Amino acid sequence: MNSTDASTDKQRLIVVGNGMVGHHCVEQLLAGGALAHYRIEVFGEEAQRAYDRVHLSEYFGGRDAESLAMSAASLYEEEGLTLHLGCPVLGIDREAREVITANGSFGYDKLVLATGSYPFVPPIEGAEGDSRLVYRTLDDLDGIRAAAQGKRRGVVVGGGLLGLEAANALKSLGLEAHVVEFAPRLMPVQLDDFGGAALKQRIEDLGVGVHLSKATQSISAGSEYRYRMNFAGDDFLETDLIVFSAGIRPQDALARACGLELGPRGGIDINDQCLTSDENIFAIGECAAWNGSIFGLVAPGYQMARLVAAQLCGQEGQPFLGADMSTKLKLLGVDVGSIGDAHGAMPGAKSYRYIDEATSSYRRLVVSADGKQVLGAVLVGDNSYYDTLLQYAQNGIKLPEDPASLIMPAGEGAPALGADALPDSATICSCHNVSKGAICSAIDSGCTDIAGVKACTKAASGCGGCAALLKQVVEHELTARGVEVDKSLCEHFAYTRQELYHFVRVEGIESFEALLAKHGKGHVGCDICKPAVGSILASCWNQPIMNPSLVPLQDTNDTFMANMQKNGTYSVVPRIPGGEITPDGLIAIGAVAKKYDLYTKITGGQRIDLFGAQLHELPDIWGELIKAGFETGHAYGKSTRTVKSCVGSTWCRYGVQDSVKMALDIEHRYKGLRSPHKLKFAVSGCTRECAEAQSKDIGVIATENGWNLYVCGNGGMRPRHAELFATDLDDATLIRYIDRLLMFYIRTADKLQRTSVWRESLEGGLDYLKAVVIDDSLGLAAELEAQMQLVVDRYECEWANALQDEEKLKRFRTFVNEHGGDPAIHFVRERGQRRPARADELHLIPVTEEAV
Repeated sequence: MNSTDASTDKQRLIVVGNGMVGHHCVEQLLAGGALAHYRIEVFGEEAQRAYDRVHLSEYFGGRDAESLAMSAASLYEEEGLTLHLGCPVLGIDREAREVITANGSFGYDKLVLATGSYPFVPPIEGAEGDSRLVYRTLDDLDGIRAAAQGKRRGVVVGGGLLGLEAANALKSLGLEAHVVEFAPRLMPVQLDDFGGAALKQRIEDLGVGVHLSKATQSISAGSEYRYRMNFAGDDFLETDLIVFSAGIRPQDALARACGLELGPRGGIDINDQCLTSDENIFAIGECAAWNGSIFGLVAPGYQMARLVAAQLCGQEGQPFLGADMSTKLKLLGVDVGSIGDAHGAMPGAKSYRYIDEATSSYRRLVVSADGKQVLGAVLVGDNSYYDTLLQYAQNGIKLPEDPASLIMPAGEGAPALGADALPDSATICSCHNVSKGAICSAIDSGCTDIAGVKACTKAASGCGGCAALLKQVVEHELTARGVEVDKSLCEHFAYTRQELYHFVRVEGIESFEALLAKHGKGHVGCDICKPAVGSILASCWNQPIMNPSLVPLQDTNDTFMANMQKNGTYSVVPRIPGGEITPDGLIAIGAVAKKYDLYTKITGGQRIDLFGAQLHELPDIWGELIKAGFETGHAYGKSTRTVKSCVGSTWCRYGVQDSVKMALDIEHRYKGLRSPHKLKFAVSGCTRECAEAQSKDIGVIATENGWNLYVCGNGGMRPRHAELFATDLDDATLIRYIDRLLMFYIRTADKLQRTSVWRESLEGGLDYLKAVVIDDSLGLAAELEAQMQLVVDRYECEWANALQDEEKLKRFRTFVNEHGGDPAIHFVRERGQRRPARADELHLIPVTEEAV
């Protein structure tokens, strides 16, 4: 079957591959007006349209396939553009100019191959089933998730970029994770020996086993785990599943079968215009070999895609002459950066190194023989130096008198390179090849904020690694043009959140109306300023949020002191401090759940969620829970959520301190504390870290001499490893430092800013934060402690308060004139509990059934 429409004189263009590079090519074709000249057919082997593989690991963090999609489905609904998903191309007939699929043959005048790469699995005896998983696509991740069910240990073969991401995925699935690498160091392509050693230490500190210089000879049945990986010699490692991430190979099978020339190590040979040996066929991305080299990053693929799209649209594209393989990553929460000649291979190259064994941090700066130019760099532990070093390397900027100052700790080295020092040719966003000059042009064309510049240029819309530099450039250029950079919270307040916090605290303002009258404009506020001010007032004065003057400031969840679920019902989460609960407490929760037919689930934060409560039921449910001795768990608020703990020295033979008591002390002290974002804590009784304290906003780990304090971690959508802040603290000092740090965060953070992002935005970094909290460099310690104590002293269970006030209880009615439930809410039963009915199940519910 040939799909040519004889009634048109348009040429036929086929793109094989709907990955990130193939999709970007289609976007560029549409932007260049290609549909005026071509009918475009796109073939994708996977069932999903193009998705963001750079952030693939976030799939295990809660993102679904749709949220990872590179565009809305409507993009491929344009007239003249057809997307075939789940339809692999099986062959190419170059003589007939057709591609062959299971759905027939499709003719082409021009063909673009964007087939990408496939994961390399070494030929190892016994590698099959759960011992031959790979980490490449969404289907692969679904397979790993299924294989991990009920398993204890997982191993990744390969310690490169994807290998470490895969190890993080296994860890997030609750498995004990290990990495096996053939080379003597992790990330051997990007890092030198010192950098690899620093990364290994950091990865091991996260609880991931690292096994270097290991060649797997065979896989056999294990004794304690399902499989045994047999290494050279008598060494072995047992595991339940094995994920291979030992590198990639170009997907060049179609090209090989149809006789296109290949590179010496595989890949479809292309010239500087991305043309193959067939003048009608282009190749782009990881399937293409330019001068024998394969480029495994998205930025070079995008560069090729832009070049090919320009040529097909009759424009002159910039020839492809290789690509900068510099990269900035965060692997398992650890910063890793590699720039240019990271190994100092250039003849005469000199290196400067900064090594901090205490924190496993490493920085290497490679400069030319004459000491005038940056050639490369390696960073492990702190990527705040990356943007500056990259610009020095890419733009030949003159080095300071002491080049080593560029990698010295903050406060000791050279100042960061300002936006004014960058030439217009400086690349700000490598994914979309956006220069400083292009950003300046966008501003000159009328863009007056970062959002406008991003929409105009696409800068920072790829991997996002250039976001900080983009912000710096945009704000500098606006200021240089006499445009005041607007940092207003919203149209009603021409101040930042920090400034509004200062007004509230210093002037003793206790209501939104008073703050608006004195420092704002307008009469009612908006959805931006009201919740932000509501949070500030709660952080400062800790008054019940159901007070009449405060209710209008709350988000939906806070308004009803419960999390609204997808079917309009609410969840109920009583506080279970430290995860400790009596049998009577368990029975009480079970009795409430059974009486109101609530779905129950134990959370990762060591408490019990009760789902399916209707609005009118909330007061009755909470009345019974409070009578049984429970308090609100604040699961609905930007506030302290949970303090996770292990059983510590009371029960565990490894525990060195009473982690349960410390968890109880911490949770009872900070419960009800409102903050810019939610707060999670954990206390581990020893360095085995069963409570996962190093992924929390505040993490505490017991030592023989006291407590180690970790701060500003985050296990959510943007994982960040917490940093060691202080060691061997006694109980009183630990609490004092937490008081100061949390109140300083509340005082200085932006709205809805997590502690991890706040920490990354602090000038001076962790050292500055230590100086403020530990050394009292700003003279604020006593003030911060007093402010925290005021919040602690004013704590009151919000639900207990509401239940004592009939006016407040009037809010908990589905309908104003009656006390019943919502008849539009329906449930079905599954696994012994009820859950919300899906739309396709509503016909199964009898029309006579009353709402539950």
